[in-house]
Amino acid sequence: MARRGSYRDQAVVIRSYDFAEADRVVVLLTQHHGVVRSVARGVRRAKSRFGSRVQPFVELDVLLYPGKNLATLSGADTVRYFGSGIIEDYQRYTAACAMLEIAESLAHADPDPELYSSVTRALTSIQHSPEPVLDLDIFILHVMKISGWSPSLFYCAQCNAPGPHRSFHPLSGGAVCQYCRPPGSFNIDPEVLHLMWLLQEGHRDVVLETVREHPEYLLSIHKLSAVHLRWHLETRLPSLAIFDEA
Repeated sequence: MARRGSYRDQAVVIRSYDFAEADRVVVLLTQHHGVVRSVARGVRRAKSRFGSRVQPFVELDVLLYPGKNLATLSGADTVRYFGSGIIEDYQRYTAACAMLEIAESLAHADPDPELYSSVTRALTSIQHSPEPVLDLDIFILHVMKISGWSPSLFYCAQCNAPGPHRSFHPLSGGAVCQYCRPPGSFNIDPEVLHLMWLLQEGHRDVVLETVREHPEYLLSIHKLSAVHLRWHLETRLPSLAIFDEA
């Protein structure tokens, strides 16, 4: 039975780290309470009831008791384990870590069920994906869309002139025409913007077929998606940097 003041929620473990002698701080993305930083007491002891469950790539049904700085994680039952297929593959693993880090950067203490659903869908998709970078970029484009930061991919972000265009400038908002193109814009193949639009609209299989024939498009899609995200977040994303170096 839940204690007075406690609550239950669904949560994905973002990250965790050791705390005190036998405890662990667990950062959770919850379905109805945003990001919750909690402490799981005694979980590093051998007889812990749920210590093995509080790890990244696990969706939990959690019992939380609010605290001043940290909530107390009093119970955790596994709902889904996403780690199978991810932890065995370095590219999938680094892409999935980047997804969790991005989600934490975007989330707040307010409920965001759409972001939560985006994370669980992305982790499900990447488990056995032949192109983890594509799944990461789909996730990036989708969460930017729901956050209101979606790049303009056909119309000029400055004057609204219809494309196709051959330049991309994150500060301007995405694609830019030849007249609005500011210094520092990326020169791009218009097909890259078209493929990004297809990804944004959910046409993954069409894009996958194209990038198998033109792998250079995949690199360009990721470069533009990542740089646009970084500009809007205005923060370092170490996991994304590790993925890009892999």
